[in-house]
Parts: sequence; C-alpha cells; structure tokens
Amino acid sequence: MYTNVCKHCHKIFLSRLKAYACENCKEIDSNHFDDIESYLKEYPNSNALQISEALGITAYEVLNYVKEGRLNVSRGKFERLPD
Repeated sequence: MYTNVCKHCHKIFLSRLKAYACENCKEIDSNHFDDIESYLKEYPNSNALQISEALGITAYEVLNYVKEGRLNVSRGKFERLPD
C-alpha cells in the first residue's frame, strides 16, 4: 500500500498504486489534463506559462503532469520568420 497526498486537496490517502489525486479529485485532475491535451493539439509549441494563462491552471500543475509522465517534452528547433 502506498501513502499518497492528493495534489489538489492535499488529503492523505492510501492506494495499491502510486496515485496523485484522491477519489474526490480524480475528476478535476482528468478535466485539467483533458483541457491541457486539447490546448496542446491546437497550439503544439506552447510552454507551461502559456498553458496556465490560457486555461487558468497553475504552471506548477502543468509541470507536474510532465513529472508524472503524462505529458512529454519535445525538443524542436525554431526558425526565424522572414521579415
């Protein structure tokens, strides 16, 4: 059994698997992730600050999804647009 702390309400709970959200906050977590995922489909080169400003979710929470392995970081190259 794992002792977990919910990242939304900070409640301590037990579960068989490592979890980041309690049963009460699972839907909130799922909704935030779905919002981030759909935003990134529309604006694929966005960073955590742009996502947080557009969706009203903290940048810390967006970075936690990366840390959890639910979002991936891609390294691309940027090109300068002609003047």
